[in-house]
Amino acid sequence: MNNKTSARQKIRYRIRKKISGTAAAPRLSVFRSNTDIYAQLIDDNNGVTLAAASSKQKDITAQKAPKIQKSKMVGEAIAKKALELGVKKVVFDRSGYIYHGRIKAVAEGAREGGLDF
Repeated sequence: MNNKTSARQKIRYRIRKKISGTAAAPRLSVFRSNTDIYAQLIDDNNGVTLAAASSKQKDITAQKAPKIQKSKMVGEAIAKKALELGVKKVVFDRSGYIYHGRIKAVAEGAREGGLDF
């Protein structure tokens, strides 16, 4: 593992020590690759993924938009799925990434979609 990845891993573990998701308030975990972004709602008590959304979904891929715009769409998509499950409150897990750019866009999209965190 290179220096940047191991540093992110340390930050990730530090964050995960403090936060955890329940069935009532699941953890909204975000993963960012170079091309795509993924979001999951996770119930850590039961170890289950409740819902997931990514920029690879057909409706998001179909739109020719910059990555930040697609990230916002992913946030709105995960919020929609959460509301269908009856979840309004979540715990945001930035997974060691800086809260900035695409990660921030996912959070803003989720907030606009009706999630509270």
